[in-house]
Amino acid sequence: MKRAIANAASVLALAIAAPAAAQNMTVTNVTVATGDGSDPVENGAVVIQNGKVVYAGSAAGMPASAAGTAVDGGGRWVTPGIFATVTTLGLWDVGAVSESNDTRAGDSPFSAALDVAPAINPSSQHILVHRAAGITRAATMMPPSSSIFGGQGAIIDLGADANAVVRPRAFQVVDLGEGGARRAGGSRVSAHALFRNALREATRLGDDARIPGRSSSRQDVDFGDDVPLDPRLSGNASEREGDVLLTRFDAAALVPVVRGEQKLYVGVERASDIRSVIALKRDFPRLDMVLVGASEGWLVASDIAAAGIPVIADGLDDLPQNFEELASTQSNIGRMVKAGVTVAINASAMENPRNLNQYAGNLVALTRIPGADGLSWGQAFAAITSVPARISGMGGRAGVLAPGAMGDLVIWDGDPLEVGSVPVKVYIDGLEQPLDSHQSRLKERYRDLDESDLPKAYDW
Repeated sequence: MKRAIANAASVLALAIAAPAAAQNMTVTNVTVATGDGSDPVENGAVVIQNGKVVYAGSAAGMPASAAGTAVDGGGRWVTPGIFATVTTLGLWDVGAVSESNDTRAGDSPFSAALDVAPAINPSSQHILVHRAAGITRAATMMPPSSSIFGGQGAIIDLGADANAVVRPRAFQVVDLGEGGARRAGGSRVSAHALFRNALREATRLGDDARIPGRSSSRQDVDFGDDVPLDPRLSGNASEREGDVLLTRFDAAALVPVVRGEQKLYVGVERASDIRSVIALKRDFPRLDMVLVGASEGWLVASDIAAAGIPVIADGLDDLPQNFEELASTQSNIGRMVKAGVTVAINASAMENPRNLNQYAGNLVALTRIPGADGLSWGQAFAAITSVPARISGMGGRAGVLAPGAMGDLVIWDGDPLEVGSVPVKVYIDGLEQPLDSHQSRLKERYRDLDESDLPKAYDW
């Protein structure tokens, strides 16, 4: 019996690991939303070949060479997959069970060096649930816990295979708001001193220690004996005569940040804090920063736009939860976009981004309220597809239906920004994905409420 179970598990593991062939298909009789900010196109078509988008737009302009499986959309909607950013997808299963929860590292001796990529679980039920909601790619990270730094986040896809991580160490996370102040010693003064010191350490380590530069695809640092290190950067903090230098691994993790080779996601909400973050560019001009949160961003929207810094803002942030969000308003995103800021919509709860299309729909509805500022349909949908993909460094390849883009598309039973619409098919890299999960199976299991038919034991 044990041998049979082991053999079955081996076959299942091989099936999961083996990559399937991408489908060539032509989807017609659909309304197409390309995700680039333009209005949806009725009577449209999408052509996928070898896992890439070849054509998306009006059926009348479809190339004659389009081939592959013909899919009649039956008048439904076709869109690129939703790109969820600032999530914890793949890092936990049961929040209250620490053994299954890798979203916090409060007791870790490291901070900036933390890397979420090895901990991503592609079989996590949260990945399955969000894939069924039309999310095909995401930026996964750990919120800062023991330090102002949260470590390095990863870009993942939500495909049903063993290779979820698309780009490891895609960005670094730091909190320079109330949370960062609390972790740094109780004051923003301390948080900024700690942050600037960390960047200076990374600069010295990268230049003087001659640590090799990191490329966008590989960011490993060789700490072999042949690499000279500043002696102050070795050992634990307790061994450094009371100074606050980082461990050499944390400092090394920040080298690509100060060089502008790795994006820096800065958690900040208050208008004055946003100005302080923008001012960092004067001393560290290479920083490739992204503001995360920015609840009071509308108050300094012109400054953000002039600095060219993109924003990932909460889609439904209408009441202050703390002192740094006193000026919160649902019009925050609309006003920043109107001022020329590049804004992606973030889910208010990092672990539940499946509501992103609802948040986007709310911003469309906001345009009908006198005195409020929302987004057009095209702008709102782009804010959960192509804009977050562009902010994450995958512009033109994800979150959009355009020639050469990844074949991530979702077929919806209605307007995707309407609350009642759900995906009927999801494709990632041209491969159709399963849409079942524990949630869907429980729904089917208890659909029959006849008490005489007691539920069966779980199958193995």
